[in-house]
Amino acid sequence: MRIIFMGTPDFAEKSLEAIYNAKHEIIAVVTNPDRPKGRGMKMVASPVKEFAVSKNLTIYQPEKIRKNEEFINTIKELKPDVICVVAYGKILPKEILEIPKLGCINVHGSLLPQYRGAAPIQWSIINGDKVTGITTMYMDVGMDSGDMILQEKTEIGENETTGELWDRLSGIGAKLLVETLKQIEAGTAPRIKQGEEFTIAPMLEKEMSKINWRDKSAKEIKNLVRGLNPIMGTYSFLDGKKIKIWKVEILPEENNNAENGTVIKADAKEGLYIKAKEGIISVLEIQGENAKRMNIKDFLRGNQIKVGSVFE
Repeated sequence: MRIIFMGTPDFAEKSLEAIYNAKHEIIAVVTNPDRPKGRGMKMVASPVKEFAVSKNLTIYQPEKIRKNEEFINTIKELKPDVICVVAYGKILPKEILEIPKLGCINVHGSLLPQYRGAAPIQWSIINGDKVTGITTMYMDVGMDSGDMILQEKTEIGENETTGELWDRLSGIGAKLLVETLKQIEAGTAPRIKQGEEFTIAPMLEKEMSKINWRDKSAKEIKNLVRGLNPIMGTYSFLDGKKIKIWKVEILPEENNNAENGTVIKADAKEGLYIKAKEGIISVLEIQGENAKRMNIKDFLRGNQIKVGSVFE
């Protein structure tokens, strides 16, 4: 089959590599334009582009695709059988969705119809889910609302972060995309309607990364820390300074009348314990203001935190 692949981050690169290794005819790769990164603001290519360059694949990097007649005509002229879309970062207009004769296929990081939207992996962890997975589907003009093709489930580890689950799901997605294309080519791919009940996984907002010690339980705080690692991390203020918290565990609740957010232990040998609702948060990885991320014991050897001080 003649395939156009659309994707951008490392999550998508694994799918592109998988269909390349499966000997599919990849007639073009579409990815986001190079972006400036780092202190020097050097232009950096996406992981998908880097792989495509290494295999001498034809690459397109349009700044926009909606109302981009030149780009849409280019896709028409390529006459793809299938367009595969994996974390591309742009919404495909109807004019593109209608071009490939066998459809546009998407690899989505959830068990649809759960978590339609931009951040399904993050929200599955933030919400404390035990199981997630990958869905391949035929794309339509709605947001992740097309007919499903295949799904694969996987358990979420108790301490697994978004970064770790992202890596695992990218591998599952790559394998499932290859099988999906095999079934489409054979004419045996199912079309399963999603039904009317679904949940949404909206884009993450910076404001949500601040820990709410007063109202959230220890379990909810841990899930937030896991869910925002490594994308933005969670933070709190201590004595007016912004402290990022990257990894925690929950200890049993103690008889302590202190308000939630209060430091009840701060020792380089034992660690940092913070009172929370329905448990004690033991901080394992932390990042001080204008400092690097480090394990808590190393941090406490060089930084004093007073017992009784309050994270806000």
